[in-house]
Amino acid sequence: MVHGTLEVLLIGAKGLENTDYLCNMDPYAILKCRSQEQRSSIASGKGSDPEWNESFVFTVSDRATDLVIKLMDSDSGTADDFVGEATIPLEALYTEGSIPPTAYNVVKDEHYCGAIKVGLSFTPEDVRGRGLPEDVGGWKQSH
Repeated sequence: MVHGTLEVLLIGAKGLENTDYLCNMDPYAILKCRSQEQRSSIASGKGSDPEWNESFVFTVSDRATDLVIKLMDSDSGTADDFVGEATIPLEALYTEGSIPPTAYNVVKDEHYCGAIKVGLSFTPEDVRGRGLPEDVGGWKQSH
């Protein structure tokens, strides 16, 4: 099993369905990877095309098969509105190490409602060596 650090660069979204009818919505993202959850800042008044350019770090193993990004609209006085969500598979990331910023579909009730741009990188943690060079105290010395 591989353990390591998943870094998510949340760039922005395009073409989101505006849930506020009188003014531009104030979108934010909730990023969830297994039991870990993090929240972006609110892109106040940015409406359907918000930009965040924020990084988030998760500690993961390859049992974490996907990253879910839920987009919400911050409403003062009432409950925040669900805008849509994107599910990003992580299998390729574990073998590639990084995935450049890519647009992923945002879906609500099985309908396309925009795209979110996200960059990903995975740094495996070397559990065996813990950062020591291979020839220090290892079996390689005993020929």
